[in-house]
Amino acid sequence: MQNEVNYVKIGNRIRIEREKFDMTREKFSELLNLSPYFLGQIERGERKMSINTLINISECLHISIDSLFFEQINANTNNDVLHSLINKCSEKEVKVIEGLIKLLLPHLSR
Repeated sequence: MQNEVNYVKIGNRIRIEREKFDMTREKFSELLNLSPYFLGQIERGERKMSINTLINISECLHISIDSLFFEQINANTNNDVLHSLINKCSEKEVKVIEGLIKLLLPHLSR
């Protein structure tokens, strides 16, 4: 069947995106209010998730749901991790990040 959902690929994409944030499965599951074991099953494609869980994962990882279903994650493979993460942020989040960088940079050159 052509429209069959591939939960293994979706789970793998979730894991890849989680790892871009250097987030452990335990920390990510805590944010999602899921058990680490259940999240592991999702990431391995062994268990299905509810629509609400899918939405929460999408929001936490700043990635669209369609990117989890279709292979659009690697569209910007030439970007470094920081650029990739910033591209996922809202305009408000980018302004906060810009402010943090401006505060931190002078202290990093010491």
